[in-house]
Amino acid sequence: MILNNKNYGVLKLFIAMILMGTVGYFVIESHQKPHDVVFFRCLFGVIFLAPYCFFTGMFKNSNLTKKKVFILFISGIFLVCNWIMLFASFKHSSISVATTIYHVQPFLFVILWSIVHKEKIAPEKLLLMLFAFAGVLFVIDIFNDNIILDTGYLFGAGLALVAALFWAISAVLVKHVEGVKPHVTVLIQLFVGVLVISPFVDFSSIINITSVDWTYLIILGVVHSCLVYILMYSSYKTLTAPIIAIMTFIYPCVAIIVDMVAYSKILSYTQWVGILMILLSSLVSSQNIQIFRKSN
Repeated sequence: MILNNKNYGVLKLFIAMILMGTVGYFVIESHQKPHDVVFFRCLFGVIFLAPYCFFTGMFKNSNLTKKKVFILFISGIFLVCNWIMLFASFKHSSISVATTIYHVQPFLFVILWSIVHKEKIAPEKLLLMLFAFAGVLFVIDIFNDNIILDTGYLFGAGLALVAALFWAISAVLVKHVEGVKPHVTVLIQLFVGVLVISPFVDFSSIINITSVDWTYLIILGVVHSCLVYILMYSSYKTLTAPIIAIMTFIYPCVAIIVDMVAYSKILSYTQWVGILMILLSSLVSSQNIQIFRKSN
């Protein structure tokens, strides 16, 4: 495979999705409350990324305008609210159900993008998105989950759905900002995160955080908040919305594998089928393999 701009973008997004799939492990092992975890991942991300941008001269040639800063600021708010609502949804409905609902985000992204730009979605892309989403259902094994439709469950499902919508809005906004380096984009969003979440942080618990916990929080800030989003946003510049949407399904597969390795969770045959479905749909989409032949 020739590593042109498009394939390079696919590679960067693929790496980002793999790293994204390990977020849950580091969150759990940090032993902190969800709001605290999000705050520290943003804080450490800013601490790491700001000096890097400064010393590499990215602020001098950032191509930032007031309009672009405003768009990125708004996208940062949506991104952070997406994190908060997703974590909150886990407390009200099961993680499997919340995660499944949350993964309507690629569909929402494509729909929002097509509405804004008045673009038609190719039948191949729609089919591949449905195929990938079916794979997510198999991976999460939702069909074996006993769900009680009470008020708490419905509230949690609603939070997950809103979280997915907020992620899609943030992604669409970022894709509209041209000429701004991904590093600067991520820095602005992380700074917004620090401002938005700080009122909810339990600062009194800081003295109880161990050195090991700090290590996990720092990794969340540097790797999962800086590196991952830099790779994601830089890939957005060369990839189409449907490809981005389909490849987003990779990270729940990785999360399942991490659970198996770290917490000895045994995968069923159904889950492995789902993983293969997602990877196959991502491959077919990234290579623009034509499924439906156009009639002459």
